[in-house]
Amino acid sequence: MTQAAEGQFRAGSLAHRVPELGALELLLAVARLGSLGGAARELGITQPAASSRIRSMERQLGVALVDRSPRGSRLTDAGALVTDWARRIVEAAEAFDVGAQALRDRRDSRLRVAASMTIAEYLLPGWLLALRAQRPDTAVSLLAGNSAAVAERLLADEADLGFVEGLTVPTGLDSVVIAHDHLIVVTAPGHLWSRRRRALQASELAATPLILREKGSGTRQVLDAALGGLARPLIELSSTTAVKAAAVSGAGPAVLSELAVGEELSMRRLVSVPVAGVSLARDLRAVWPTGHRPVGPARDLLSLTRG
Repeated sequence: MTQAAEGQFRAGSLAHRVPELGALELLLAVARLGSLGGAARELGITQPAASSRIRSMERQLGVALVDRSPRGSRLTDAGALVTDWARRIVEAAEAFDVGAQALRDRRDSRLRVAASMTIAEYLLPGWLLALRAQRPDTAVSLLAGNSAAVAERLLADEADLGFVEGLTVPTGLDSVVIAHDHLIVVTAPGHLWSRRRRALQASELAATPLILREKGSGTRQVLDAALGGLARPLIELSSTTAVKAAAVSGAGPAVLSELAVGEELSMRRLVSVPVAGVSLARDLRAVWPTGHRPVGPARDLLSLTRG
């Protein structure tokens, strides 16, 4: 028999030979109260159920544990000895429970979130405010970066939950779609494209130097896929806010999430330019390491994003 098989055999045999924790707690209550009925009431079970549990434990151990009489219930000599052993097991179980609760409390007292820039800047603040109302004692740290950086944080166990914007799910991560987004071409009002009456063609967009997010970002991934990798950078910047500021200044046209430019479009600081023959839609996803479904505050935040 291999060591692993022997360990499995011993564990299985022990589970059959040692009474369950609830039965041991019942025996301790009988010893303390001197009454099977009183022990049953304390544990919130019926007296017949308590009697059945004691009889089952006696059959399992092969010894009588309790003498029953009209005057009450008294432990046998074997029962008194088993009770001493049971007390140690129950105390150990209580210590185990306290330790496990401490681990849960430590886990639930913090939440590390990694998010790509558009989600971090325009969606996460509202979600985190809602989470704070549910979990005011949870400390949240936010790590903002592009989608590739989010994946690296999660796989290095530096984040509990991530959010990405690209077309694909990074290797090693599970995901769920939480929202849909669309990229749009924007320019300052003085740019020639702002006065166009017909939509841009994909070839025109590919031939024009653009203010772009850096490679590795979800925004850049979607645009490169739409243009067959032909997007030409005029400037590459590492945040949505920086790209938007450069476009507002008149440096050139940019491609940004519609989530990011609502205020600028309404105030005519930027103008949306229609594009034909190219899809700039994308899904926004929550991601986590494969096989490790979010728990605690991460699970609560995930549920808020889909509410």
